[in-house]
Amino acid sequence: MRYHRLSLFTALGLMALGPLQPVRAAAPDSLFQALDQRVKILERLHELDQEAAAAKAKDTPVVSASSKDGFTLKSPDSSFKLKIGGYSQGDGRFWLGDEKKARTNTFLLRRVRPQFDGTVGKYVDFRVMPDFGGGATVLYDAYLNFNYRPGFKVQVGKFKPPVGLERLQSGAALLFVERGLPTSLVPNRDLGLQVHGDLGGGLLSYAVGLFNGVVDGGNADIDVDDSKDLAARLFAQPFKQGTSLLQGLSLGLAGSWGNTSGALPAYKTPGQVSFFTYTDTTVADGSRLRLAPQFTYYTGPLGLLGEYTVSKQKVVRKTDSATLQHRAWQLAASYLLSGDQATFKGVSPKKSFDPGKGQWGALELAGRFHKLAIDKDAYPIFANPKKSASSATAWSLGLNWHLSKNTKLNLDYEQTQFADGDAKGDRDAEKILFNRFQVAF
Repeated sequence: MRYHRLSLFTALGLMALGPLQPVRAAAPDSLFQALDQRVKILERLHELDQEAAAAKAKDTPVVSASSKDGFTLKSPDSSFKLKIGGYSQGDGRFWLGDEKKARTNTFLLRRVRPQFDGTVGKYVDFRVMPDFGGGATVLYDAYLNFNYRPGFKVQVGKFKPPVGLERLQSGAALLFVERGLPTSLVPNRDLGLQVHGDLGGGLLSYAVGLFNGVVDGGNADIDVDDSKDLAARLFAQPFKQGTSLLQGLSLGLAGSWGNTSGALPAYKTPGQVSFFTYTDTTVADGSRLRLAPQFTYYTGPLGLLGEYTVSKQKVVRKTDSATLQHRAWQLAASYLLSGDQATFKGVSPKKSFDPGKGQWGALELAGRFHKLAIDKDAYPIFANPKKSASSATAWSLGLNWHLSKNTKLNLDYEQTQFADGDAKGDRDAEKILFNRFQVAF
């Protein structure tokens, strides 16, 4: 073995030894032993270099950029991570049939949301996401998520309470430019503490949380009373592990309960114009209950989303009081003409836009019906039927072009009919054409 090593490292050994003094009487084995020793020393030096390089690699951050994870900086063992992402939406709203010029055709930045996600010490995740859209600065998400086990996580901070189905969908993954009317009856963002997790490999997910409590559609940073809201959600994918046509079916039930007092919300149309407001002297004063059964179904290029939402609130005006129950529902369907996979989290085209290769991304057709009905007992004491409509019924058609996972173009037509809401009877229908260019990463 010694002679094989000599044959491999003779040249290197001679260089390391330097000029050899002539030795007349040295035995051949002495020379071999000297060379062998030098080779061992060089091998050890090489091992030390490798160990030093490995030690350095353990402390060298890993920097990456991809369409899936955005810009990421993390430790080699992923115990510490920072992901910089976000999305921006440039919209256009063009009102049709607006002879009175009551609305302004406009371009706007609907959402501009840088997003900072990360991990601290392996088990603690965080997110900070402000929004600069519409010329205002609002903090939407700021929370910690103690992610020890998939089935048991603890989240604390400001985030979406687990109630509305479409509200829980990312703003970058929406099927239409604006969310449906049921989202008007559920909280937007709230501060609180939530326990949540996935069980059975994703067959069942749950969330239970205690929150400050916000009005329907509300986004607040400060509590206005001592009461708190309890919110919970169960969402099941009972056929997830099968191969039947029902594999993509998910069913859920969510709700919240609490007591509140103070200001009440206004409800808006898809064009973001208020169509229902309470009288100035009407306030919340008592129990508030929300209930939201929901479902999704995704199979291949087909997607379905449906939800029904009830918001029940005790209100008072001077000496009068009532418990009003408003209802809303929606059913939305989509189909990808390009054959790509439809999902709740958005579309990732198999072939991103690249005309040089004959690739055009994914093209998606979408349709939706949705309605919000105000409790008839709201009139005439708590709301004026000549100013506030008693219902809004809308339908939408959309064409979405997903150039890539990160870029999307939307073109929607939305028409909303109203009952009441005008001094002469029914409020004029809202007919509006939306367009959007979105970049998300």
